[in-house]
Amino acid sequence: MMVSVGPGGSKRNHRRDAPPTLRSRRGYEYTARHVSLPDLSPVSGQQPVKQLVVISAVGGDRSGVVHDLTRAVLDCGGNILDSRMIALGSEFAMLLLVSGSWHTLARLESELKKVEEQSGLSLAMRRTEERAPRTDMLPYAIDVVCLDQPGIVFNLASFFASRDIDIAEMATRSYSAAHTGAPMFSVQITVNIPSNLQISGLRDEFMDFCDHLNLDAIMEPVKG
Repeated sequence: MMVSVGPGGSKRNHRRDAPPTLRSRRGYEYTARHVSLPDLSPVSGQQPVKQLVVISAVGGDRSGVVHDLTRAVLDCGGNILDSRMIALGSEFAMLLLVSGSWHTLARLESELKKVEEQSGLSLAMRRTEERAPRTDMLPYAIDVVCLDQPGIVFNLASFFASRDIDIAEMATRSYSAAHTGAPMFSVQITVNIPSNLQISGLRDEFMDFCDHLNLDAIMEPVKG
């Protein structure tokens, strides 16, 4: 055991295993104690919440238009999850689903204004959320080919809408037949059919509908 003399000559006993003492400028001794501070470091493995935004762009069809928009997304730290791009006449249209932090999307809003001014694109940005999986729906693919005529898309959309069937995707194309040069029209559709509908009955109704409009059609489940 150690003995120390404090101010005024008083003696103090100290155990060898006691916490070390520190001396202040005035000569007083005090025991150093360990103080636990809260851990402010990020939780290991925790990722920032990602936000989603849909960007639509329409403008004159020219080389580099895809580069201009995708470069802006990359520079702002965004990630393109899904996209659709197509030339329509002399115009070019794009749809992008982009993910990023709130900071990323705030930067992107500002950057898109610059891209719009410099490139001549008409841009729009809309925040969205991830679509929840639908276990009560069955995806089916539909291919339709026919002579080009007005109202094809409208009639197909009306058939499915009247049965509360969602159209998830649709792509159409006009072209000339290889040998005759006749104007042709093709439609590729993906629909989500409620699982409580009888597929065989729906397929029969759809085929009768197509026969009535002189449409050649195939309806089959989406594979994979």
